[in-house]
Amino acid sequence: MHEISICEGILQVLETEADKQGFSRVKTVWLEIGDLASIEIEALLFGFEVVTRHSLAAGAKLEIINIPGTAWCMQCSKNVSIKQRYDECPECGSYQLQATAGDEMRIKELEVE
Repeated sequence: MHEISICEGILQVLETEADKQGFSRVKTVWLEIGDLASIEIEALLFGFEVVTRHSLAAGAKLEIINIPGTAWCMQCSKNVSIKQRYDECPECGSYQLQATAGDEMRIKELEVE
C-alpha cells in the first residue's frame, strides 16, 4: 500500500514547515489529488490517521480536493475530460490521449496553531 509512504512524506513536509514557520500543531491539511494520480482515497485517509499519531498532526483532518483528469486527444485535437488513464476520447473514440491534468498531488493549504 503506497498510500502509507505518501502519508509519511506528507508528515515530513509538515515537520519541515513547522521548523521553518514556527507552528506546533497542524489542525487541517488540504490535499489536492488528481483523478489520474492512482491513489486510493480511503487508504490515504486511514494511513494519514495512523502515520500522524503522536506527531504534530495528531488528530488533524485531511481534506481532499479532487482535481479532474483532462487530456489532449492527438486524433481530434480536443481537450477532453477523462476519469482514468487509457480511457477513450469521448469525442472521437481514439485512445491516443495525452494527460494534461489530474495526475498531480500537492498540499494546498494548512490550518495550524
